[in-house]
Formats: sequence, C-alpha cells, structure tokens
Amino acid sequence: MNPFDNISIVLVEPQHPGNVGMVCRAMKNMGITRLRIVKGCPIDHPDAAKFAVSAKDLLATAQRYGSLADALADTEISIATTRRHGKYRQEVLTAGEAATRLLPQLDTHKAALVFGREDSGLTTEEVSLCRWNATIPTSDEYGSLNLSQAVLLFCFELFSRSGSFALEQELRPLAPSGALESCFGQLEDLLMKIGFLNPQNPAHIMMSLRRILFRAEMDAREVTILRGMLTQMEWAAGNFQGKKKL
Repeated sequence: MNPFDNISIVLVEPQHPGNVGMVCRAMKNMGITRLRIVKGCPIDHPDAAKFAVSAKDLLATAQRYGSLADALADTEISIATTRRHGKYRQEVLTAGEAATRLLPQLDTHKAALVFGREDSGLTTEEVSLCRWNATIPTSDEYGSLNLSQAVLLFCFELFSRSGSFALEQELRPLAPSGALESCFGQLEDLLMKIGFLNPQNPAHIMMSLRRILFRAEMDAREVTILRGMLTQMEWAAGNFQGKKKL
C-alpha cells in the first residue's frame, strides 16, 4: 500500500476556490491525493477547476465536513500548521521535522495535515484538536504564505523524505589516472612553451591547475577533447615570440 493513502490534507474554511484548486495541484505533484474540506467556499466554482489544472480528480473526490473535529475523527495523528507561537503552541516542529516524525507512522496510522484560513489561519481551539503543531520558518519581514504554497512545502517534505524522490544519477566512467597524467604533462609542456610557467618552479601553478581539473571529474571523452584543444594551441603557438611584457 502507498503510505500516502493514509494521509489527508485538511483545509479549514478556505476562502477562495482558486486556492483550493492550487492546493489540489500541489498535492498531486507530491503524490498525495486525499483532500478534506471543513466548510468554506464552494469547490465547484470555475476557478477551482481552472487552477487545479490536471488535478481536477482531487476536487471531485474531496470530502466535505461540518467541523474540524468531524474531519479528524478517524485519524490517529493530526498536525496543525501555524506560524504563530504562544502559550498553547509551545512545541512547534518545522515542516521537515514533522515529516520525519510522521512518515514511520503512516503504515499503520491515519494522519491529517491541517491548514487554516487564508487570512487568519487556525484558531487556538482548532489547534488544540491536533496532536502536533508545525510551521514553515519564514522571514520576519513577511511570514505569511499563500495556502497552496504552504501545502506544497509540507507535501514536498513528506515526498522527499519518503524515498519516492530520487534524482537519476548518470554514472559515467571517469578517465583513468594514466590518461589524466598524460593530459597534465601536455598542458605543462604547452604552458612552459608560451612562458606561462616559471621554469624554476612549474609545480607551483601546476598543482593548482591539477586541482581544478580533478574537480571537473572528466571522463575519457572529455580528456580527449581537452588534449585536442591543447594540441591546436601548440600548433597556434608555433610562432610564439616570447612571454608578453607587462
């Protein structure tokens, strides 16, 4: 079973249908498909479908509830999202911490991420219905996030930590040491020829150049290209008249 089948996004009294549509899109981007809505705006509004784009199916299957308590009744773990701290909101996790704590529970427990109104968030009473509190750290200058942005960030933290996300790494064979050393030797000879290196201590600069090229982690083809370029430079330097005077 997909562990995300056990998590629901709960919107408490959303005010704008377009925001609900964007929430659906954000959820589907991250593989979360269960949406619960407590009261709020109509979701059959054209703006909801417009901003849901290819996540209209989440709008169609969204469940409506008359209270947050009803929306959470069958869940064992609920997380209130908030940007405010206070007497009743003392242990507030970051979105990443909440995701790390929640993921191991999803195989056996139903969970809900609860988001409040666009203009005022969740009330203290609504927060008190939830087991954990979590937030997204933001700038002190302007800390308010759009509803769909907040949902996306929480869903991404879950998705990225779940193992569902992995960049495809192209494993390419690196050039062997012998090929690199031949390249370095050709480079040193050329730089000596054009007067770039100090004949008394060429290693001083060559050590830095070696580090630069090692960081490039070249494969055999790239070394061949570099050596071809050096060969052309050697030919072009055939009429070299000596080091440029500064």
